[in-house]
Amino acid sequence: MRILVVCGAGASSTFVAQRVRHAAHDQGLAYTAFAGTELSLPIDLDAADVVLVGPHLQHALERIEREAAPRGTTVVLLPSDIFMDLDGTRTLALVRDAVGGSGGTPPTAKPSPG
Repeated sequence: MRILVVCGAGASSTFVAQRVRHAAHDQGLAYTAFAGTELSLPIDLDAADVVLVGPHLQHALERIEREAAPRGTTVVLLPSDIFMDLDGTRTLALVRDAVGGSGGTPPTAKPSPG
């Protein structure tokens, strides 16, 4: 599963992506996570199965959901205290809940580019 973490400038999303990537690895999940910005979103969406939206972008959530819908990409608004999730396990749990629980691939997973 490919997880895109979006924030305004890319700084906080980099930390969240790194933490969720480590948590997935520790749990034996073949997930990748990468950071993006609100401006890079139209391009980054093509490479994502799930988009985690930083809490400070709540104002853009409906637009992001509209852009993600045709691609079958799941969008999750992160809670305001997500930056306290230092090991990424809580963020990973949000992803897994959003795509149906156990892990694996989301129901509308797109094939990997290549």
